[in-house]
Amino acid sequence: MAGDCPECGNRLTRDGREAICSECGLVVAESRIDHGPEWRTFDDEGKNRRRTGPPLSRARHDRGFSTRIGRDSGAGPRRRRRMARLRRQHRRSRTASKAERNLMYGMMEIRRVVDRLSLTEGFRDDACVLFETGQDAGLLHGRTIEGMAAAAVYAVCRSADISRMVEEVTAVAQADSDELTVAYAALNRELGLETGPIDPREYLPRFADRLDLTPAVERRAREFVGIVTDRDLAGGRAPSGVAAACLYTAAQEHGTEVTQQDAAEVAGVAPATLRSTYQDISERSVEPASD
Repeated sequence: MAGDCPECGNRLTRDGREAICSECGLVVAESRIDHGPEWRTFDDEGKNRRRTGPPLSRARHDRGFSTRIGRDSGAGPRRRRRMARLRRQHRRSRTASKAERNLMYGMMEIRRVVDRLSLTEGFRDDACVLFETGQDAGLLHGRTIEGMAAAAVYAVCRSADISRMVEEVTAVAQADSDELTVAYAALNRELGLETGPIDPREYLPRFADRLDLTPAVERRAREFVGIVTDRDLAGGRAPSGVAAACLYTAAQEHGTEVTQQDAAEVAGVAPATLRSTYQDISERSVEPASD
């Protein structure tokens, strides 16, 4: 701090919040404002300087405003039991009504399903918003929370043209296909979701990887999908079944050994469905394979 001491005329220096003369030690001024950092840390060598909680999130029923009681690993048995009781009471006090508790459970399930499906945080937040909207519209009545949560994830994937089959979602969710289908139908009917038919090409990379097919077979299957779409050969069949049939057709053309049963299981359709699609492709789209 620039300036001279009023007593001895020497230079003043600032030590923390005080302006002190370096010669006589006179405290000339004292500031109540600490101009240093407002954070303190002891366990990570100063790397984590945050003093606030996580940012607001639509993936939590309270937007992330709630607090959490941590665990003290060095505490004794009595203190651990006491903290466990406090945490239990704290969890109970986080929800003021049954509707808020259902919303919390639904968003917890959505976060878990999204993580198991390796989807992004954007899908997680959109699914949570859709679940909350459906709850506000009264769509949870007569339906399970787990089914509505799985349906919200599936609906967001459909809206973004991301290929996720019902079987893939229910494999990691705590709901069966019937619960998901009923809840998804309610969301689609009451909220008017902007969902359309999924392009069978979206399934080709995953199906080809599961069937251990070569890139050449996948490219040929992509050509078959284009032919099926242009000539309207799908006939209302499931896009996953069309993709599996195109892969099976391309595999047969390249001499790769793949059974109809294996291709149908990957797509989640019956072998008869795959066989009928394969016959339509073989009879009405005979074209030489590209080099």
